[in-house]
Order: sequence, then structure tokens, then C-alpha cells
Amino acid sequence: MSQKFPISNPARFATPTAVGFTDGAGTLALVSQGAPLPVTITNPSSLPELPAAPKPVVGRTTSSTVVGPFKPAGSTPIHLQLSGNWVGRASLERSTDGGATRQGLTVGGRRWASFTGNANEPVWQDSESGVTFWLDVQISSGELAYRVSQ
Repeated sequence: MSQKFPISNPARFATPTAVGFTDGAGTLALVSQGAPLPVTITNPSSLPELPAAPKPVVGRTTSSTVVGPFKPAGSTPIHLQLSGNWVGRASLERSTDGGATRQGLTVGGRRWASFTGNANEPVWQDSESGVTFWLDVQISSGELAYRVSQ
């Protein structure tokens, strides 16, 4: 390659990198202002429609209960929101048989997605089709508002 491309490398310990593509002649063309990355603008109406987000499980409780099922869309994080003035434990559980058997979530053999206070965070991601999730609430006082969603 006979053409030189100046690259500024202010931190000498970092390896400089550049983005390129194959030009019409089959040779490397570095992306620059004069040679932008070739893209095609697509009409959004021609894109496949994304599946609708699953219906969230939403409610309030002042007593111990198990709520669900939540049927997630594949490979998208499941979000758990817990709020209110409550004392107890709320644990997200997974089932592969429609809720007949529920298993607590674990990571590295330790309990996961089990809370004794308010929370608002992604808690699990699952790629297996047909699984359902249930929220097991063990409450001793107060009122808990919950939402399991994607």
C-alpha cells in the first residue's frame, strides 16, 4: 500500500486502529470524511416488525403470595421493580413446566434475584423458549408494589 494515512496516537501505550472496507477495485479503503463507510438507508416500513413485548406482571400485595406467570421474549433482560414500605422477601423463580415446579435463580450456586428491599433492575436473561417466571413474595408487614417486565 503506497498511500500513507496519518494517525494521531497521543497515548503511546495504546495500539492505534482504523476501520476500512473493500472498495470497488477490491482493495482496502480506509474510512474517512472523503470515503465514508458505505451504507444503505432502508425504509423503516420495509424492516421486519419486532415482536410485541410480553405483558408485564404488575400488582400490589400486603400478604404472602406467588404471582405469575411472566412469559419472556427470548434473550432480552427481565426487569424487576419492587417498591413500597414492606418487610419480607421477594424472589424471582423460573419454571420449565408452567409453574408446577419453580426453582429459585442462582448464579455460581448462590441465590440471585431475591430481595429484602426495594429494587429496580434487570435480573435475568433466558434464551430457552417456553420458560415462565414467577414472583414469590413472603411479606410480614407493609405493602409491596411489584412489576416484572421486559
